[in-house]
Amino acid sequence: MARTGNCHNIADFERLARKRLPAPLYHYIAGGADDERTMLANIEGFDRYNLAPDYLKDIRSVDMGRRVLGRDLAWPLLLAPTGMTRMFHRDGELGVAREAERSGVGYALSTMATSSIEDVGRSSAGPKIFQLYLLNDEQLNFAMIDRCKAAGFDALCLTVDTIVAGNRERDLRTGLTVPPRLTAASILSFALRPRWCVNYLTSPAFSLPNVGPANAESGDLSTLATYFAARMERNITWAAVERVAQYWGGPFAIKGIQSVRDARMAAAAGATAVILSNHGGRQLDGVPPTIDLLADIVDAVGDRLEVILDGGIRRGSHIVKALAMGATACMAGRPYLYGLSAFGAPGVGRVLELLRAETERTLALLGCGSLSELGRNHIRLASEVPDFLRTQESARSATPLRNIL
Repeated sequence: MARTGNCHNIADFERLARKRLPAPLYHYIAGGADDERTMLANIEGFDRYNLAPDYLKDIRSVDMGRRVLGRDLAWPLLLAPTGMTRMFHRDGELGVAREAERSGVGYALSTMATSSIEDVGRSSAGPKIFQLYLLNDEQLNFAMIDRCKAAGFDALCLTVDTIVAGNRERDLRTGLTVPPRLTAASILSFALRPRWCVNYLTSPAFSLPNVGPANAESGDLSTLATYFAARMERNITWAAVERVAQYWGGPFAIKGIQSVRDARMAAAAGATAVILSNHGGRQLDGVPPTIDLLADIVDAVGDRLEVILDGGIRRGSHIVKALAMGATACMAGRPYLYGLSAFGAPGVGRVLELLRAETERTLALLGCGSLSELGRNHIRLASEVPDFLRTQESARSATPLRNIL
């Protein structure tokens, strides 16, 4: 069996996850909505921004610490909330939370988690965020918030971009059910992954402990759409956001923001942070990659709110580019799920080790001994032509070819 040390980047972990998961579960992680253009654009968008280093600086140490959502992080990353994490490996949310604490980053627990608020609270003393899907029962919403307070969670994150489920065609094609079941469409893919099947069959049954015992068993679902349609609040108003913020009374982020208007409204409604996110391209296909929206939102609300970038993070250099453009921190989901799927909690630890080393190395190579030294002067559009080159190009266009040669 390959060891975690043989994986040197996120792509290595993705390849192993694909080998070790039944096909429906791999594609559930890897897939997006509709034609998956936004999902791919989130990653490719970082390539439009080049790094511009300043050398001859003191980089004997690199300080990556930053306070985010009320807690000090060793480096500015949050692990995104992901539903049904124990589907991918029996270590599930508890293993991920412990690895996040060990690395000094934040962990966000999903409403749709397969571990309870209380269990995660007991298992980790690290920075913890609860991600709330607003359900059509305010008493149930407030009851979850009360549980977060009692369990010692540091921040609340309200996701607002899932009022209806995205059209995830990969799930439809692979016949995904939650919890997984053998079907005519998937039986071969499960049979080819006996290790996953043994772990699944010898683990406790899946439940949704954060939304009440009535929802402990999910039915035969091709996606989560049926569940969301029945339970999700489809009329999320700014007044409702204000009530949630006031009831929580602590660091409060809104996840799914993609416009300057909504970022300003979030500030007015009592948010302390916005998470710039398109749900990893899993909801509305065709929206811009989040990195392209970042600078405008930072300029609009960065003096009032923390701005956290979610979407497309695969390298430490991606994190640095976002921070240089003004992000307070970044959030990532798929990378740690690939590590979890491949090796369990140790795989998550290795993913975080790699991303942290890449982030620190990129800062050092830019000439930044701390995050406070990083700025937009370290970023240049890949298509941007410096003035002196533009002048040379104009001169060449007016010069006969024989003179240039």
